[in-house]
Amino acid sequence: MPKSEGKKVKRDSLLAGLAEYAPGKAFDEMAEGRGKVRGLYEGLRDSLQLVDPPRLAQGRASLEASFLRRGITFTVYNDPTGTERIFPFDPLPRLIPQQDWVRIEKGLIQRVTALNLFLKDIYGDQKILLEGILPPAVVHSAKHLRREVAGLKVPLDVYIHICGTDLIRGDSGEYMVLEDNGRCPSGVSYVLENRRALKQAFPEWFRGHAVQPVESYGADLLETLRQISPRQETNPVIVLLTPGPMNSAYFEHSFLARSTGIELVQGCDLFIEGQKVFMRTTRGPQQVDVIYRRIDDDFLDPLAFRRDSVLGVPGLLRAVRAGQVTLANAIGTGVADDKALYAYVPKLIRFYLGEEAILPNVPTYLASEEKDLKYILQNLAKLVVKPTNESGGYGLLIGPHASRKEIEEFRGRIRKDPRNYIAQPVIALSTHPTLCGNKVEPRHVDLRPFILTGKTTRVLPGGLTRVALRKGSLVVNSSQGGGSKDTWVLDS
Repeated sequence: MPKSEGKKVKRDSLLAGLAEYAPGKAFDEMAEGRGKVRGLYEGLRDSLQLVDPPRLAQGRASLEASFLRRGITFTVYNDPTGTERIFPFDPLPRLIPQQDWVRIEKGLIQRVTALNLFLKDIYGDQKILLEGILPPAVVHSAKHLRREVAGLKVPLDVYIHICGTDLIRGDSGEYMVLEDNGRCPSGVSYVLENRRALKQAFPEWFRGHAVQPVESYGADLLETLRQISPRQETNPVIVLLTPGPMNSAYFEHSFLARSTGIELVQGCDLFIEGQKVFMRTTRGPQQVDVIYRRIDDDFLDPLAFRRDSVLGVPGLLRAVRAGQVTLANAIGTGVADDKALYAYVPKLIRFYLGEEAILPNVPTYLASEEKDLKYILQNLAKLVVKPTNESGGYGLLIGPHASRKEIEEFRGRIRKDPRNYIAQPVIALSTHPTLCGNKVEPRHVDLRPFILTGKTTRVLPGGLTRVALRKGSLVVNSSQGGGSKDTWVLDS
């Protein structure tokens, strides 16, 4: 290439930003140092070399128009500027090599298998408590333990049919589990829409890359839901139960209903007759076999849980008990993703499977334990403190970034209710090159793969890479200013 042409490429293309890209202290997915691209990303770098400013602007405009047209949104509550937002998307994809993915997949299957065995045990014989592997207080004090379903048998002994497990990479680049989401995990719709939109906007980036597809998720989800129907002799009727259009994940609810071909319903569309669930239709009542519910336990049945709920179906628990309908995920799964229980998952794997955990946990301190509580209170300025049952990045204390006043306020909260808090060391999440205006800069990322369990367990290749768009931020949640990226699992 002539020198003048080389200068033009360096000045006008995305390669210019990558050539000057300087990762910080955290492990970086693409670069080992300034301008030193890892072998995994060399092919992508070569594709980006062809993207000049007009082509980049065209592709980004195509992405934004696509997201607007398809209504790819999320909701931020209590924001005076408005609640409905287009989900921020960064076009620079994250790459995962096949050898890494094989280990991740095995580790996720191992983990969700152990969690399902734990739920079967905890709502049954409770051997893990009787044998002293797990302190009874951890389970009995869990906010989402549902004694109402003790002894209840569920199809295939599966409680968590859809799971989203959050992974991070620390300083060494090793994948670690940050938390499990076994109640109503969200985000898979963005995985599918990100891939579709990026292929449309920048098809040339995919050339020369054997990227594992994600488009089969809708069919895989539908098959999983069919497998847990109590009526296997007939074509099951499956519905997705949503709280309604004001819910932050409503886009995903409607998206998944469309992609699986099932009905999207609200509580008022369903009723109980005898011990069966029926859906109101223009052709009369239709019996429902499986409910993919996107409503928390508390609001599912006002006769069994919160009496003030108008979102659920009165008498639903009675139908579940009678075995006339299956819920995905099952009632009571929240005890398995309690952040205090998280610390014991490696022991659960050892107890139920006789194996060591493939994917390690982040070191975790439980404020409910006297020794850990003392350590937490003495080191608040160095730790991340989390409430055990919150989500969305709310209620956190990131010690190194907190004011003295905030630290003291948290100290009081922890002392008042130690069971409600855990603490972990600050792990600087890995970074990934991200388009910030017209510059390419490192931003912190995590990864949420999605796991489906019915007769077998399947993991969607890749998952949702969430990115903290604010410089230096470690909070990747969309409600806290985060966005997402397409995630490529490469076959070779």
